[in-house]
Amino acid sequence: MSSNIDELKKKIIYRSNYRGTKEMDKLLGKFVKKYINDLQEKDLIDLKKFLKIDDTNLYNFYNGFETDVEIENNNISLMFKSFKY
Repeated sequence: MSSNIDELKKKIIYRSNYRGTKEMDKLLGKFVKKYINDLQEKDLIDLKKFLKIDDTNLYNFYNGFETDVEIENNNISLMFKSFKY
C-alpha cells in the first residue's frame, strides 16, 4: 500500500512541475511541494485529478476568474485557491 502512495506522489510531483507554462510549473510545483506529505490518500487522488485540468483554467481559478470547466469543490481546490506563492 505504501509503495502505491509513493508512486502516486512521484507522479503528482512530476506533473506539477512539468505543466507546459513556466508560471504554472512554478505555482503548482510550490503548492505540491508544500502540501504533498500532509495529504491523505483521498486528497492525493483528488490532487491527481486536479492536475489534469489545463493551465489556463487552473490559472483563472487561482486568480478568481471564470473557468471553462467545472472545478470540483474539495480540499485540494480550497487549499489551492488560498495558497500564497
